[in-house]
Order: sequence, then structure tokens, then C-alpha cells
Amino acid sequence: MKKLYILFALSFVFSFKGMAQPTYKDVAGIFYKRCTSCHHTDGGAPFSMMNYAETAPYAAAIKNDLNSGKMPPWPPDTTYTRFLHERIITASEKKAIIDWVDGGVLEGDPNLVPTPPVYGGYKIKSKPDLILKVPGFKSNGGTDDVYNCFVLPTGLNSTRYIRAFEIVPNNKNLVHHVVVSVDTTGTKTSDTGGACFSQPGQLGMGGYTPGCVPSIYPNSSQIRAGMPIKPGWKIAMQQHYPGGTAGLVDSTELRLYLYPEGTTGIRQMYANTLVQYWGLFPSIPTIPANQVSSFNGQSAAFTTAVSMYGEYPHAHKVNKSMRINATNGTDSIRLIQILNWDFNWEGVYVHKKMLKVPAGYKLSAKHVYDNTTNNPNNPNNPPKMLAFNYHTSDEMLFDSFEWLTYQAGDENIDIEEILSNDPLIVTSTDANPVSVQTIDSYVYPNPVSDAATLVITNQKAANCQVKLFDAFGKEVSAVITRSSDVFQINRGNLAAGLYYYTVTSDNYSGSGKFMVMPQNTK
Repeated sequence: MKKLYILFALSFVFSFKGMAQPTYKDVAGIFYKRCTSCHHTDGGAPFSMMNYAETAPYAAAIKNDLNSGKMPPWPPDTTYTRFLHERIITASEKKAIIDWVDGGVLEGDPNLVPTPPVYGGYKIKSKPDLILKVPGFKSNGGTDDVYNCFVLPTGLNSTRYIRAFEIVPNNKNLVHHVVVSVDTTGTKTSDTGGACFSQPGQLGMGGYTPGCVPSIYPNSSQIRAGMPIKPGWKIAMQQHYPGGTAGLVDSTELRLYLYPEGTTGIRQMYANTLVQYWGLFPSIPTIPANQVSSFNGQSAAFTTAVSMYGEYPHAHKVNKSMRINATNGTDSIRLIQILNWDFNWEGVYVHKKMLKVPAGYKLSAKHVYDNTTNNPNNPNNPPKMLAFNYHTSDEMLFDSFEWLTYQAGDENIDIEEILSNDPLIVTSTDANPVSVQTIDSYVYPNPVSDAATLVITNQKAANCQVKLFDAFGKEVSAVITRSSDVFQINRGNLAAGLYYYTVTSDNYSGSGKFMVMPQNTK
């Protein structure tokens, strides 16, 4: 009996050891689907996740962010209302990633990894009808965030309708977000104070935030929508630059797609800020320090029924949560709820199906501001009293909306289905990709004792940047010098263990790994 028990135990151990552990091929597709739209070179995220070597150093951090709900970033509460383009990871996808991390972050056979998407170009495949561009402006973001307005003429000589637009920052490390509006007066001028924001004669249009998708209005037999733009009108682009970005150059593009002249049946899309709260008036401190406070804003009543297309709520760093409904005092229609607001992840949220808001209803918003040390996003320690104003160091309650005049049956139109089949949209890759090519490299000797050479075989080292990371994804320092096509790495204080490196240059990237041996104590 004892022998049988031992044999059973041994068989169990060996069968367990023989079980296939998850490797990178089992999770790569999830990363491509849920993460790499931001986590690619120049994608706005702090690191790329396009291959094993780029992803593995951050495995522990990825697990922590998944467990905390920090990633993938999707602020709206999906139990409240549903929107297009939701960045939501499923329970099974989350488990697969965590199992991979807990199983040792194994690479496996690279030949079994699915083909990654290609990024670097534009998300709308067609050639735009009009391109407006910020004229190579050097950021003035010193110690504080700044807002700059660039007012650009269109040159149009007839009334046209905007079918779609895409905002493309040339430097995603500089541009925090962009708010675009139409100046119907044709009198606005560029300024460095953000004064094109919410001015008389201004029609809201949309904006850009990290990870956002282009604005494309439905064009089908069920509904054809667009935004008019007339001769003499101008486009105003308000660019938000973070503090510490002084000298970085912005040349953000606004790529406009217009309906052909003579197109009929276009329903006008309206977009504007309808709910605001400024306290008594700007610059008067109204948000007490060391308190959680709530403030409400309300629009005027709609004089006719509307079809609510989407929302763009806005606040700053102390805001904690927000809820926006349409109400007539007794009945309430849910529009959007965000329970964990993050200033770095705001967006324009479009409903899968439009919501009918009857005449007589108002838009009502409640924002909660956690001005205490319990709010990890609070920029002030100790907290201080804040005012409602434009500066990032102040606060805002500033909620914008997109809507159409209601027509019978609007609420039954499946916007998600129409747009998913729109020929302008490319869902998995960019339409005009800038090829992201691989930098071929290797380290020798490997393992490393005191020093090593990193060889670049298909690029000039002078044009490349190298970063080192430990097995937990933390960037580490070592003495790195470059000459010709090689980098010399002096281990310095690097402890023994596994290290990863990344090599980047313009639209080229590469990565690899090496071992560092224990120091010779003789």
C-alpha cells in the first residue's frame, strides 16, 4: 500500500510538471486587442507591448494594473450605460494574462505568436478632403499646464458637411488633449491663453484624448448625419500641454472628411457644452480643502425632443466621480456615470443606440470632488481650497454633448452596427501605416560578467536610444556608451539576474534580453 501511495504521488508530481504552462502566444492576441492601440511606439503610453521582449519587463506591473482595474482605461460605468469602442477586458482574458505572469512570464515558441497589428499612420483609410495643421508651435508649458488656441481658416468657398474627422498629434508625449470647435463668426484669432474655449458664436465639434478613435458620423439609408461648415467660418483647436514640456514642438493635424457637394438628406449633428458650473464666478475659491464636496450643473430645458448621440464630460484632477442624466423633475434618463474619474483618460463617448430626450427635459450633472489626501490624484499636499476656473490647478464642471433633432425611430437605430460596417473605418490596423520596422541586435558576451557589447546590425547606433529594465519591469541605470554600430554596457551596480533592453529610433524598434552573472569576489 505504501508503495502504491508513493507511486501515485510521484505520478501526480510528474503529471503536474508536464502540464503545459501558458506562454506568450496565449496572451499576445489579448494584448493586441486590448492594449497596443496605445502601447506601441509613439502611441502615447509610457512603453510598448508589441512583442514579448517589450512586454515581459512589465509583467508584474500589468498584473497589478489588471487587479486594480487601472488598465485598460475605460472610465464610464458599463452597468449604467453602454458606449461604442469600450476598452473592456473580459474575465477570461484577465485570467489568461495573470496565469501567464504567475507561470513565470514564459516566451515559448515565437513562431506560434499571432501577427501583431501595424500602427503609425492614420485610423481612417481614405484620403481626407481637407487637412488643417498647427503651425509648428513650441510648447510654452513651464511649471504648470497650459492651453493654447490655434484658429485656422478652412478656405472653403461653399457650405459643406463634415462626414468625419481625425485629430492626429505629431507628438503624443506633448499633447494631453485637444478640443476642436467651429468659429461661426470668423473673427477668432490664435492665442496662448486658451480663449477659444466656450466663446460666443462657437459650435462644439469634438476632441482628442489618448486612445481615442476618430469621429465618424453615420452615413446609411437609416440615418445620414454631419456637421455644417460655411465659407468664412474657422476651426479653433485648443491644445492642452502639460507642465514641463517647454520647447517641444506641436504640429497636430486635423484631417477632415466632407460629404460630396450636393449630398441630400444630411441631418445636422449638434455639439456643444450645455452643462457648466462656475461657483459664484471664476477665481473665487469654492472647493474646501480636506473635504469631499459635490456640485451640480443643469442645462436649459430642450424646446424640442432630441436624440442624444454622445457625451464629453470634463473636470480636472480633484474630481472623483460624475453622473449625468436627462430629467423633467420626476423621470430620469441615464446618460453617463464615471465612478473613478481620471484626468488623463477623458474622452468623447458615443452611445451604441441614441437615447430619446423629450422636450421639456433638462440635462443634470452631479460632480463629486475629493479634495483630501485620500485622493491619490490630488496635486496638492496638503490640500488647498480650489476655485472653478480653466487652469489645471483649478477645477471645472464642464460637460459637452452631441445630439440630433429627434425623428421617430431614432432610438432603434443601431449606431454600432452602422459604424462597424463603415468603409472609412479600419478596426485593427491603420489605413496608411508608417511601417514600424525591427532593429536587429544582440548582446555578447551573454551572460555578462563585467561588461558587454550591444550590436546593432541594421541601424546606426548614433540614431538609437537604449533602455535597460530588470525582470520586474523597472528601468535600471548602467553606464552605456555608443560608437559606430555598437553600444558598450558597463554593468556597474547591476545585480545578478535577467535584464531586458529596448532599442528605438524613429519608426524602428527592437528588444532583447541578457543575463548578468554574480560578481567575482576573488
